[in-house]
Amino acid sequence: MKKEIKFSLVYRDMWQSSGKYQPRADQLARIAPLIIEMGCFARVETNGGAFEQVNLLYGENPNKAVRTFTKPLHEAGIQTHMLDRGLNALRMYPVPADVRRLMYKVKHAQGVDITRIFCGLNEVRNIIPSIKYAKEAGMIPQATLCITYSPVHTVEYYSRIADQLIEAGAPEICLKDMAGIGRPEMLGQLVKNIKEKHPEVIVQYHGHTGPGLSMASILEVCENGADIIDVAMEPLSWGKVHPDVISVQAMLKNAGFRVPEINMKAYMKARSMTQEFIDDFLGYFIDPTNKHMSSLLLGCGLPGGMMGSMMADLKGVHSGINLILKGQGKEPMSLDDLVVMLFEEVEYVWPKLGYPPLVTPFSQYVKNVALMNVMQLIKGEGRWTMIDNHTWDMILGKSGKLPGELAPEIIELAKSKGLEFTDEDPQKNYPDELDNYRKEMDENGWDYGEDDEELFELAMHDRQYRDYKSGVAKKRFLDDLQRAKDAAMAKSGFNEEEIKKYKRAKADPIIAPEKGQVLWEVSVEGPSTAPFIGRKYQHDEVFCYISTPWGEYEKIMANFTGRVVEVCAAQGAVVNKGDVIAYLERTEFFA
Repeated sequence: MKKEIKFSLVYRDMWQSSGKYQPRADQLARIAPLIIEMGCFARVETNGGAFEQVNLLYGENPNKAVRTFTKPLHEAGIQTHMLDRGLNALRMYPVPADVRRLMYKVKHAQGVDITRIFCGLNEVRNIIPSIKYAKEAGMIPQATLCITYSPVHTVEYYSRIADQLIEAGAPEICLKDMAGIGRPEMLGQLVKNIKEKHPEVIVQYHGHTGPGLSMASILEVCENGADIIDVAMEPLSWGKVHPDVISVQAMLKNAGFRVPEINMKAYMKARSMTQEFIDDFLGYFIDPTNKHMSSLLLGCGLPGGMMGSMMADLKGVHSGINLILKGQGKEPMSLDDLVVMLFEEVEYVWPKLGYPPLVTPFSQYVKNVALMNVMQLIKGEGRWTMIDNHTWDMILGKSGKLPGELAPEIIELAKSKGLEFTDEDPQKNYPDELDNYRKEMDENGWDYGEDDEELFELAMHDRQYRDYKSGVAKKRFLDDLQRAKDAAMAKSGFNEEEIKKYKRAKADPIIAPEKGQVLWEVSVEGPSTAPFIGRKYQHDEVFCYISTPWGEYEKIMANFTGRVVEVCAAQGAVVNKGDVIAYLERTEFFA
C-alpha cells in the first residue's frame, strides 16, 4: 500500500472559477455540516482572494461569512485555508505592509489556519514577508509556486524558488496550476525534487481542469510524493474548475494509495444544496461556458476562470469590430474567429512581456493588452498603443522581477514615454496607510470590529467597504440581480409583459385602501426614499402614505416581509381605492 493522500475541498475557488459571487453567510452555515459529514476532507478552502471583496459587493459583511464558515469546520478538526496574493493580499493591486501584517492577525482570529501565499510573478520578495507575518500571527504559511508552461518555467526554475521559500520558513509548498497547463511529467519531477531535498515539507497540488490534463497531473504528483490534493464536487466540478473528489479518489485508490472514504449520502445532500445556492441567485452570475473544458487553453495559457470575463469582453466589442470591418469592405468575423484571434495574440504578447505566469492579476494584464492590440490591428493601426498603468507597473518592475526578458520593442516604448525601470523591493513603492484608515473610521464613528476586522476590511477594500457601509452596494447588487433575472427570462423567450406577469404571480400586491395621492416622503416619520426594485420591507414597516382628498395622511403598511419587484405608482400619482401601488415578493433572501 502506498502513502496516504489527503483531500482539500476548494469550496471558495469552486465558486470563484465558475462565476462572480460567493455564497452568503447563511448558506455557508448550512453547507458546512454536510461537508463535515462527507468525512473525506482534511482541509477546506473557506475564504481569501476575491471572497471578501465580492461579499462587500453584494452588501454583506465578509467577516461574518468567514467566521460562520470556519467555526463548524474547526470544531470537527478540519483545517481551513485561504488564498493570499502576497504583495496584493486579497485585492488586485499592491497593499501596504502594515495592512498585510494586520490581515494575518485578523484571519487567524477568525479561525483560518493556513494561508496560501502566491505571487503572480513567483517573486520571492513578495512572498517571504508574508511567510513571516503569517507565522507571527499563528498561521501556517503555505508558500506557492504559480505553475505555467514556457521556456523559462522549468523544473530547475521552480525548484530554486521552492528552496528559497522553504529556507525562509515555509513548512508547506503548493503547486498552483491555475490554468491546468502544467505538463504532468514536469509536475511530477518538480514534486520529486522538492521531496528529495525537503522530505518534511508538505506538498499540496491545485490543478484546474480547463484543458484536460489535471487527472494525469494528480496521478504524477502523487506518485512522486505529494501529500494533499485540491478537489471540487458537483455541481461545480470539472469544466474550468477542478476535478471531482469522487473521480480523484477512485483513481488514486486503484493506484494503491490510501485515500479517505466518501459518505455518498452526505455528498448527494451537499451537491443538492450547492445547486440550491445556484438556483437561489448565484447562478445568474455564472457563465455557462465555464462548465466546458477546452484544449484551446493549452495554447494561450489563460486560466479557465478568466474565460467568462474574456468572452464578455469579446461579446462587448464584437459588433463594433464588425462595423469597422464593414467600413473597410471586409467580411464580418464570427465570435469564434475573434476568440482564435485573441488567443493567438495572447501567445504573441506573453513572451514579449516577460512571461508573467498567467494568474491574477497578471493574466488580466496580458489579456487586456492582447485585446487592445486586436482592436488596433483590426483598425489597421499598430500594437502596444493602449497599455494601462497597472500593466506598466508590471513591465517596469514595480510588482517584482519578470521571469523572462522583455522584448526590445517594449523597452524602447517605455523609454520613449520617459518611464523608468526599477529593481528595488516592490513593497517600498507602497508605504504604510493604517493610520489614515483609523482616522477615517474614527471620523465616521465606525466600530473597528472584533480583532480589528472592520478596520482591516476598510484598509483592504476601501471603495467597496464604503459602499457596503452606505447601503449603496446592496442596492446596486439587487438592481444587478433583477436585471440578470429579467435577462434570463428574456433569453427564455418571454417578452416584457410576460416577464411582468411572471414576477407578479410570485408576488403580493400593496393595495390602495382609499383614493388619494401616493407619497413616499411626508413631514412625519416614514419612508425617506421611494421603494426601489429589490428593497426589503419588514411586515411592520410603513410602505408609503396616501394623501386623501380630505387632507389626511393614511399610512400604508407592508404587512408582510418581502422585496419590491415592481413599483406601479410614482411619487405624487393619484390612485383609486383598490389600485395596486406596488408588488412585493415574500422572501427572506437576505438577513
